Amino acid sequence: MGLKDYKIAWFTEGGWQGKVSLDNPNMRNDVSTKYILGAEHYPIFQIPQVLQHFGENYFDFGIVTLPKTNTEQLMKFDMMGDLKRLCKKTISMQEGPHWLFQDYTMEQQIWWYNALTEFDMLFAHNLKDVRYYKGLVNKPVHKMPTLMLTERLGIQPRSEWSDAVIIGGNMVRWYGGFDSYMVAQEFDKPIYAPSMGRKIDREDEMDINHFPYMSWVEWINALSQFQYGVHLMPTHAAGTFTLNCAFHGIPCIGYKGLDTQEELHPDLTVDDGDIEKAKYLARELKTGKGFYDEMSQKCRKNYEKSLYNEKNFVPYITKIFNNMYDGFEYHGGHLG
Repeated sequence: MGLKDYKIAWFTEGGWQGKVSLDNPNMRNDVSTKYILGAEHYPIFQIPQVLQHFGENYFDFGIVTLPKTNTEQLMKFDMMGDLKRLCKKTISMQEGPHWLFQDYTMEQQIWWYNALTEFDMLFAHNLKDVRYYKGLVNKPVHKMPTLMLTERLGIQPRSEWSDAVIIGGNMVRWYGGFDSYMVAQEFDKPIYAPSMGRKIDREDEMDINHFPYMSWVEWINALSQFQYGVHLMPTHAAGTFTLNCAFHGIPCIGYKGLDTQEELHPDLTVDDGDIEKAKYLARELKTGKGFYDEMSQKCRKNYEKSLYNEKNFVPYITKIFNNMYDGFEYHGGHLG
């Protein structure tokens, strides 16, 4: 069967309802995945209303992205009970780093864990996350590659670029912006950064040029103009920045633990906190024309053969859904 043969619902904390259209201006990875799956999106807090509207077993698959916050609202109704009545198979999609739930209250942590044990399957961002969740709940766990749609949107890899460097996040621990900034200085080039939700006061006083907030397509086109990328982010999740750099053939220095970094820029990947080696690699990229060209061509080729582009993603994810639909059951345990 193909993906379009399934009825798929996807529940997040987003307040919108319906399918993703190709003219959506923000086709970032999670939106692109919903588009490829043909999934109907619904707000997670409206699961009871969706069940009441459609009835039991209406959807073949129900995917849930548990929100980073507002867990207490989900605890007010039988989310998993309603979801299992609405959908024949249920799937959890990782949101943020796998350790994030441990910042919750004890009651919320137990609720979160028990919810995971009731899903039929889990999707995770990175191979280390796959191992984490398999050990945590003993369930089938598959990697959900961070999808990047390009050809459908008329986006082309860069053909020319300016003499500048871009870092992947702001000056907070979540993004590791300060680490990236210190390494980016080695290039002795203008430094740019996107404006993210965690941008802090007085960050504009740094010698960093901040992009304004923009749509995803605008961002990808803006990114194409850079020669170097640095993203020493200690928080490992979807890894979109290093992926976007690889699409354009932009060598990106980053930390281990992020699959998009390790798979697409393996020779530019350093241990967490190894600023010394990161600076060395920056100097090599700056002064070694042969090394730069090799890294640029390699990351682009790695992207082409990876699961992060549509031509490889679709058969991979279709096989997972087909195997799941053919049937398996697992009855996990709860914590009291």
